[in-house]
Amino acid sequence: MAAPLGALGPGEAAAAARALSLPAEAYGNDPGVEALWAARAAQHAEVYYNLISSVEPSRLRLTRLDERIYGDFRRLFGGLRVDRLDPEELKSEAAKAKWRPFCLQFEGLVEDFNFGTLLRLDCRHGYTEENSILVTRIQFFAIEIARNREGCNDVVYNRTGKAAATEAVGGESA
Repeated sequence: MAAPLGALGPGEAAAAARALSLPAEAYGNDPGVEALWAARAAQHAEVYYNLISSVEPSRLRLTRLDERIYGDFRRLFGGLRVDRLDPEELKSEAAKAKWRPFCLQFEGLVEDFNFGTLLRLDCRHGYTEENSILVTRIQFFAIEIARNREGCNDVVYNRTGKAAATEAVGGESA
């Protein structure tokens, strides 16, 4: 099993950064590179979940293009339920054909727009093997911006963020 990114030394971290900056075609199915990509995706997932756990999701701005991403997403995918996703809505051939033009319009506008990113299928739950799917970064942004604006991620914040804030206030007044 690969070590987490935080366990890498300076030289290893620099080598990982260089490896991750090369195009995917340069590697084929190199298990070492796949492990680095998986570690980076897992780290991103952890950071994002901690963010929606501690900050009211409706107040979050994930990119400078949130308005455009959300508007274009809802125009193309108006009926898509973002609270509980069906993997077929992301991975089937028909879904890929619909998602592709949406994603490509953000090339050069959203950094790492096509980078592999973990997405929770059911927003009421955390990242687990059963509740996660690998999508492009722009798909992640589109769905998570919608979840935040439409109140779907409030369940995470209400379960964790408000509880932590209440404990902190209670701890200060004791």
